[in-house]
Amino acid sequence: MTGRSVTVVLPSSLRGWLGLMAGLAALVVVVLGVRYADAGEPGTVDGRVRAVLEGVGPSWEHAALATDFLGEPVGAAALVAVVVAGCLVLRRPRGAVLVVVGAGLTVAATRLLKHVVGRTIHGDENLSYPSGHTAFLTAVALVVALLVTGRLGLGRAAGTSLVFAAGLVAGAAMGWAQVVLSAHYPTDAVGGWCTALAVVPVTAWLVDRVADRPAHGAADAGRPEGR
Repeated sequence: MTGRSVTVVLPSSLRGWLGLMAGLAALVVVVLGVRYADAGEPGTVDGRVRAVLEGVGPSWEHAALATDFLGEPVGAAALVAVVVAGCLVLRRPRGAVLVVVGAGLTVAATRLLKHVVGRTIHGDENLSYPSGHTAFLTAVALVVALLVTGRLGLGRAAGTSLVFAAGLVAGAAMGWAQVVLSAHYPTDAVGGWCTALAVVPVTAWLVDRVADRPAHGAADAGRPEGR
């Protein structure tokens, strides 16, 4: 036994389903991006969702602000630091790398997409699609769920369900906060959620590939020539 199944961040049993999820999520990001390119107002779905969420009380606004803080620079850095510390304590260095790289690439993707799509809110200078806050919290939740799946040795069905559920809860919470605070349209939040679903599984696969490469290289170097 090599212990590889314990250290990977993307268990082999989850690769197929999470790969499919990533592909579908990327498709949704593209479709919504094309639909709302250069728009500066809510769509029909946005209007209906916002009508339901409008008029929340002060206590709910405080909850929305607290959730929003997790996507702000200070809150995001603190959250990532906590997850990284937990990974190091549990001796999961790949997990520490994944949360930093995965969250970072997810946020970078949303920033790039904002300039490509050009959708705005509250003025032409406020690019809104997709929501970076929603993407970030979803990405962190996905990473944590992947680590829990690996540590508990969950199978394909349970592991995939846990990862998807964690991403859904985190994305819904932050998306709700962004809509309540009028920082984003609901479809911006969906786009941010799907961006994380598309980026994190691919990043996890890449982290494992890069981390495994030195071990494979050392094994090849130790073999006698001609074998």
